[in-house]
Amino acid sequence: MKKIGFSTILLFASLHIVSAQVTETKVEETPIKEEKKEVTSPEKKWYDKISLRGYAQIRYNKLLETNSDLGCEQCDKSWGGDNSFAIRRGRLVFSGNVHDRVYIYIQPDFATDASSTNKHYFNIRDAYFDLSLDKDKEFRFRVGQSKVPFGFENMQSSQNRLTLDRNDALNSAVANERDLGVFFYWATKEKRELFKELVDSGLKGSGDYGLLGLGIYNGQTANKPEANNNQHFVARFTYPFQLSNGQVFETSIQGYTGKYVLTSLTSGVTLENSSPEFLDQRAAASFVWYPKPFGIQAEANIGTGPQYNPETNTIEQKQLQGAYAQIMFNTKIKNHVLFPFVKYQWYEGGKKHETDAREYKVNDVEIGVEWQPIKNFELTADYTISSRRYEDAKLPVNSQSGSLLRLQAQFNF
Repeated sequence: MKKIGFSTILLFASLHIVSAQVTETKVEETPIKEEKKEVTSPEKKWYDKISLRGYAQIRYNKLLETNSDLGCEQCDKSWGGDNSFAIRRGRLVFSGNVHDRVYIYIQPDFATDASSTNKHYFNIRDAYFDLSLDKDKEFRFRVGQSKVPFGFENMQSSQNRLTLDRNDALNSAVANERDLGVFFYWATKEKRELFKELVDSGLKGSGDYGLLGLGIYNGQTANKPEANNNQHFVARFTYPFQLSNGQVFETSIQGYTGKYVLTSLTSGVTLENSSPEFLDQRAAASFVWYPKPFGIQAEANIGTGPQYNPETNTIEQKQLQGAYAQIMFNTKIKNHVLFPFVKYQWYEGGKKHETDAREYKVNDVEIGVEWQPIKNFELTADYTISSRRYEDAKLPVNSQSGSLLRLQAQFNF
């Protein structure tokens, strides 16, 4: 009995030791690796990369008007006469990078005047395509109908401009600022970003037309067929300087040359060389001190082109000259942005795109303010004091002076 009892004790002791060892032993669990599945979003189609934006301008030009015979064919056709409310612009912009190297920009206007009695036609303003030669898009070709790189205010969008119309002096170079051709632009990545910032921050920038712009274009202006197969050539160099305090100023020089064919002539008018084709050349300089908060904008140009002579009823090759200067102030009261401005402009010369290359002598002063209570709405009041002589074969003696208060409501969308 003693032997059996001792054996039993040894057996239980051995089992207890083995059990303890098993309990103390840690079993390492091998983690199960989950396979990560890469989720790839479907590649965007080209039409998914297109954005849509636009703006519209509604004007009234009859307040405090002193002379209904005073007008401006080049700028606002609803200025003068029996006109009342008018849609000055109605723009839609379709744009986007459809490829890393291809950018498209198409801008129709649904408020174009076909004539003094036919209004609000759908019309193409821009239809161009940028082909970039490098990944940073510093070198690019622009093909199609677009703005001709001549003058700061010409290239500044009407959506951003303070005064209701562009100056006569430089805008008489290219009606509607646009033509059909091929343009080359170069700018560093940093300067392209600065050009964009000057527009996006509300500082009335002109947009990105490169530091250097070169182009060849028809020369008959936008939406008109070429009339002589003799292209115009343009060159522009501009440079924005950014100071240590954040202030920016920009200087530019530009010029173009070509031959322009007059297509709107009154019966009986004689041509200096018995040909409607005239030399069309200009050179200009621009200076802009961006409004942070005080700003200055000034441009001047000289050149030669066709001009009507009322004394001989002849269209002649003549010199032209003109300039403008504008001071402005950028201030903010709570969430309301105010831009008071004063502008003076002067021009002497012909306007090739008007009937008989009308002879002009212009002296205008504009005093106004732009009010932006919200980003989608702006109201501009522009008091204009104007003295204009504009003469052609139908009106060989036509000098008009007067003043008026012009109002514009702009909607951005």
